[in-house]
Amino acid sequence: MKIGFFTDSYFPEIDGVTYTIKLWREELERAGHEVHVIYPDGDYEPGEREHPVRSLPNPFYSGYRVPLYRRLSTLPELDIVHCHGPAPVGRLGRRYAKKHDVPSIYTHHTPLEEYFHQSLKVGPLATALAKLYVPIENAFLRGFDLVTASTKRIDRNVEHVPLPVGIDMDFFQPADEDWYPDRTVIGYSGRLSMEKNVEELLRVARERPEYDFVVVGEGPRREPLEREAPDNVELRDFLPREDLPTFLSSLDTFVTASTGDTLGLSTLEANACGTPVAAADVAPFDQTIGPGNGERFELRDLDSMVTAIESCLAADRDTRGAVERYAIDHTLSHLEHLYESAGSATGETPTTATDRWFPDDSQRSLD
Repeated sequence: MKIGFFTDSYFPEIDGVTYTIKLWREELERAGHEVHVIYPDGDYEPGEREHPVRSLPNPFYSGYRVPLYRRLSTLPELDIVHCHGPAPVGRLGRRYAKKHDVPSIYTHHTPLEEYFHQSLKVGPLATALAKLYVPIENAFLRGFDLVTASTKRIDRNVEHVPLPVGIDMDFFQPADEDWYPDRTVIGYSGRLSMEKNVEELLRVARERPEYDFVVVGEGPRREPLEREAPDNVELRDFLPREDLPTFLSSLDTFVTASTGDTLGLSTLEANACGTPVAAADVAPFDQTIGPGNGERFELRDLDSMVTAIESCLAADRDTRGAVERYAIDHTLSHLEHLYESAGSATGETPTTATDRWFPDDSQRSLD
């Protein structure tokens, strides 16, 4: 099967969408499929089956680019279109599917409206645009044969199939090396942007000066965090991909107060490396983090956050076993099924074994 990934996020930018596309592509090609990636051009040399779209720098969100256009006739012949964003490249993919009458799938990765306040800096304007944007994206998503999302809730008024992006359990596993053998280290890795609320981690660092804190990442909140960080907080640039398992394994607890995640892949990767996670009690962590792999805390409640971290430090948990259900082989077997089912004559939405990933309230111990 010839599959086209149409994405507005790709290398050299580092984020969850980029690495998801890389992992899915590798796994699909290992299974014998041919995957083409259509993405905004930039400071990245395209490889085989990578097709850049001419683009400009994004004035509102540094590091990302604004794609312009590429003629459909310059793209390869595809059997299925899989879009990973609602911006110009995603819309290019939907046009390709309609013109060539091939099935189309959309994966919802990011609630873009939550980034408006960060990008526009004017609260009332950002709020107004967010209210306008969601109905527009709803209409866009209804043009696809199938929509998937990492969790049950995507805050979109469309029928969708829950499909976690998946963890490479062979890559993310406990490492032999320990970077912090004689220290209690609490950490975070990811984008340093407004919706990640990394400032909450700094509040805990001030409250617990006996612990060390390491924040790994880049983004628009980097400079304010550096100014505000107490002495027991180290800020590091994004690590080379090959160093992530060692870093995550070396932490005593991984912490996130993010309100902008659709799955929180970095938290599950930390679990796969044997590290418990303290996460805010908000979606998606109310579905993915429980006693088996960590603790949840009330957002912006410092005492609750400290208690959750202390609990993670005190208890031994089989965090890796708790997240085996999110292994990439489960995801890819269902994704292949969705590809085969999309655009079928029955018109029925394919289903997946969602209970494996998102148990109901009576089963949500994640142990």
